[in-house]
Amino acid sequence: MTIDKTLKRKGRLSRTRNVLQRHERVLKMKEDDAWKDGQSPFGLPKLRVVKLVIGKKKKKAAAGADGKADKKKAAKKK
Repeated sequence: MTIDKTLKRKGRLSRTRNVLQRHERVLKMKEDDAWKDGQSPFGLPKLRVVKLVIGKKKKKAAAGADGKADKKKAAKKK
């Protein structure tokens, strides 16, 4: 059975997941030097998944207005 087109979303799997697959946990443990050679891949500990928060970009107009105000203040001081 297939999923209806209206229920599908773009980029559904591109978001951060809170559960890692077994091979992903093994790779993460190898990066952290917590994996021992010959260790069983079963019964692995849970690993914390760091969620990345992407900030909003500042508007160029607001940045340009702030720059002009700074120039005027500098000119008044001279």
